[in-house]
Amino acid sequence: MSKKTYKTPGVYIEEVSAFPNSVVAVETAIPAFIGYTPQANHNGNDCTFVPTKITSFIEFQNIFCFPAGPEPVQQYSPQYYLEQQSSKPNEGDFLLLESNYYSILPDAHTIYYLYNSIKLFYQNGGGDAYIVSVGGYGNASGTPIAVGAPLVNPNVRLADLLKGLEALKKEESVTMYICPEATLLSIAENGTLMQQMLLQNSTMQTAISIFDIIGGNRENPLGNNADIEAFRSHTGTSGLSYGIAYYPFVGTTVMGEHDLNYTNLFGGAVSPLITILSLQNTPDENVLELLQSIYNGQSSHTTNENHHTLLAVSIPYKNSISAVLQVANMLPASGGMAGVITMVDNTRGVWQAPANVSMASVVSLPIKIDHAEQECLNVDAISGKSINALRVFPGLGIMVWGARTLDGNSLDWRYINVRRTMINIEQSCKNACKSFVFEPNDANTWVRIQWMIENFLNNLWRQGALAGPTPKDAYFVNCGLGTTMTTNDILDGKLIVHIGVAISRPAEFIIISFNQQQIVSP
Repeated sequence: MSKKTYKTPGVYIEEVSAFPNSVVAVETAIPAFIGYTPQANHNGNDCTFVPTKITSFIEFQNIFCFPAGPEPVQQYSPQYYLEQQSSKPNEGDFLLLESNYYSILPDAHTIYYLYNSIKLFYQNGGGDAYIVSVGGYGNASGTPIAVGAPLVNPNVRLADLLKGLEALKKEESVTMYICPEATLLSIAENGTLMQQMLLQNSTMQTAISIFDIIGGNRENPLGNNADIEAFRSHTGTSGLSYGIAYYPFVGTTVMGEHDLNYTNLFGGAVSPLITILSLQNTPDENVLELLQSIYNGQSSHTTNENHHTLLAVSIPYKNSISAVLQVANMLPASGGMAGVITMVDNTRGVWQAPANVSMASVVSLPIKIDHAEQECLNVDAISGKSINALRVFPGLGIMVWGARTLDGNSLDWRYINVRRTMINIEQSCKNACKSFVFEPNDANTWVRIQWMIENFLNNLWRQGALAGPTPKDAYFVNCGLGTTMTTNDILDGKLIVHIGVAISRPAEFIIISFNQQQIVSP
């Protein structure tokens, strides 16, 4: 019966809602990448420290990369030095040209990971994402790091990354934080950043953080466990269920021979390259003549044309570029894992563990982990901080072989898919209940809210997100006076809903028992 008062004769139309309010599931795979970009210009405006949404790698290029020119522009230009060694190096990356060994040493001031991590993200199924640029690239130092020295870039500043993290406090739609260049900080500063990321995650309760481990790009002469322990001791104790770590780095193919050239060697100086190629047993005079013309500024061709000519006619040059590319393509796994998680969410659901899957564009691992080593990663009796392994399996290739959060000792929050599914349910219900703010706090409202949430959870149960043979076993929703609220709660304006769910957990340990059956002869 209408409650309207009609004062004049006529015909009136009243529209009655045929459908009640419903819970709409929030997005589950919206990562935010924090780091350094070539530039940050969105529609003519500087967007440094401004979370900017992109939907593709092309859009990333349009906003955060240098404009294209007549000749290909290097968006990321790392510098490497080839230093001759008297014998095969025991540490670090090296190159063998005929009988001479050369250590491949980067100029740490020029190493960044964000640009290639965005590439890896989209090559692994990435979609919508936010980019928080914290500035452009710093100046090169002009000198390489020492053999075996840790890779720390002084141009990557903790204050910049923390400011970028702070900018995400207003972006509740973001569900993952990724900061690949955190591994270019010192161990102590990296620990400070990780603790702040976990604190923000646990406060906002909308996102997780994906971490990489310093030292995951090479075997540690003192034992890889030293890097693992350093990571565990610097992550703190708060918000661990919102953190995920992957180990080791991954050898990728995101950069090709067109992405690097001789200007990325020796700080752009050509004379050291001439010296190296002159030391070959049978040096190619035409190659040396071309390099000399480049050195003298007499070449009539572009850098790109000279580079491709050298690749075609000089095997030592081609081998040198290939070896440097292998080093430059060694990346933290977090960017690729953000893509894997997005792909799994879109194809199977957020409740599916992002494990037992391979990563696209990954061809090698710098550290081979066996069964015994993964035991120490998966379960740590002292700290309880679990680390997910990337492993090589014969016939399968490189697989993601772990699905745990850093809170490995918690029965509630041990698994990634449990934490992420709960975030999804909590935020979806929270957003849906906003429409009931200022509604009468009475039985009609309670029933509507209860029905709305039960319908949402029933759909999740039917999709396999919740465990239990019947809905009654999978979830419950309570809301009402005497069950979730007291008279004082109602007088204080509080409407309290209790929700219980049984999240599907991964079958992490599959145990098969065999018994021999004795055959008794007749």
